[in-house]
Amino acid sequence: MKKIGLLLLFIFNLAAAQEEVVHSVYFEFDKFTLDEKQANDVVAFVKAIDTTRIESIQIYGYCDDRGKDAYNYKLSNNRANTIKNKLIEKGIKNKIIVTIEGKGRVLIEDDIIENLPEVRQKNRRVDVVMNFKPVPMKPIPGVYTDLKQDMVVGDRICFDKILFDRGRSVLTNKARLELDRIARFLHKHKNIHFEIQGHICCTPTFQREAIDKDTKKRALSHNRAQAVYKYLVAKRIEKKRMTFKGYGNTQPLGNGSEQDRRVEFLITKI
Repeated sequence: MKKIGLLLLFIFNLAAAQEEVVHSVYFEFDKFTLDEKQANDVVAFVKAIDTTRIESIQIYGYCDDRGKDAYNYKLSNNRANTIKNKLIEKGIKNKIIVTIEGKGRVLIEDDIIENLPEVRQKNRRVDVVMNFKPVPMKPIPGVYTDLKQDMVVGDRICFDKILFDRGRSVLTNKARLELDRIARFLHKHKNIHFEIQGHICCTPTFQREAIDKDTKKRALSHNRAQAVYKYLVAKRIEKKRMTFKGYGNTQPLGNGSEQDRRVEFLITKI
């Protein structure tokens, strides 16, 4: 048989997210060498998988039901070693190949008469069983009231001390003290990048933004975010780590107008 068969069997364990892949290589009758097409297909299979995640490999060789047992065991073992050598040639580490075994012939039930040649072709094979390391679970972003060391992209921090007076974008003394503390944290954890998000309260739903009493322009949430940005820049936080944007009245917290006159951080890069 000139073609190589490919069977991918994914078995997921919900607890550990483990994965097992079975790859079958089919051989010509009484042969254990690969022709060019078969060899290329094995190479393509290796390139298509993430070899860094392979934990272990088991290789099992088989023969059809014809011939003597001793000969078939030797032939099936040779087939298994042919595949092992091809995998190593293409970068698979020998130490993770934990099993190389010739299983000999695969017996056929006496009542199987139809498609007997096809059944025998499928039995002249090597099964490569690849066991993969569990896929690391990605942390789920959350909403917090303060920065922490193990933040992930997507985390939102809603500071309860960075609040503004109604209609204003000028930082209060309480907000400045809080930003001083935040700046010290950010100097210690220089990997954190974030968007500063400004919010407002008390405007009709059809009027997204509010007028800033300090600038007389309808850009209150933008100005609040910008005020925090400028303060952190003055505290020597690198500009490339920060962006700022006003969200108007689109994200009310629903627990009072004071809490909606706020600024949040959204973690964008770690």
